[in-house]
Amino acid sequence: MSNCAAVVVVALLALASVSVQANDLAKGWGDSIAWRTLDAGTVEAAETGKPMMIIIHKSWCGACKALKPKLASYDEYLQLSKHFVMINLGDDEEPADPMYAPDGSYIPRILFADSTGAVVDDLYNKFGSSKYKYYYSDAPYVVTSMRAAMKHFGIE
Repeated sequence: MSNCAAVVVVALLALASVSVQANDLAKGWGDSIAWRTLDAGTVEAAETGKPMMIIIHKSWCGACKALKPKLASYDEYLQLSKHFVMINLGDDEEPADPMYAPDGSYIPRILFADSTGAVVDDLYNKFGSSKYKYYYSDAPYVVTSMRAAMKHFGIE
């Protein structure tokens, strides 16, 4: 094998590795989305000025399992996600900071935070329960909140 071909093979393997790692972060919530961990996402938000959308879920949660494919196949959600630093926190990744559980630690929760990492309490599911404001059961409700967050943060 020539040196050029060997370099191409190594480059393709490296790209495949990065792709697998990115999809590992997706956990079924949208493979085409550039997911970040909380730490990496907080740094990226600070550097880019983008707001964060944070999904907190558990692998064993029935409501999470029901919402996941609805979002992953919802085109508008996938498109709007480009305006946010997308944070995906499952199982043992949920932060202990009470800021991430403004009205309880139920799941799934979807929160919006500014580029400094501060959760914006008034960006929540306006169609949901007043007891569980950050709970979403369907993709159109999530998209409505994404649009409200974009307006709040001055994103066209």
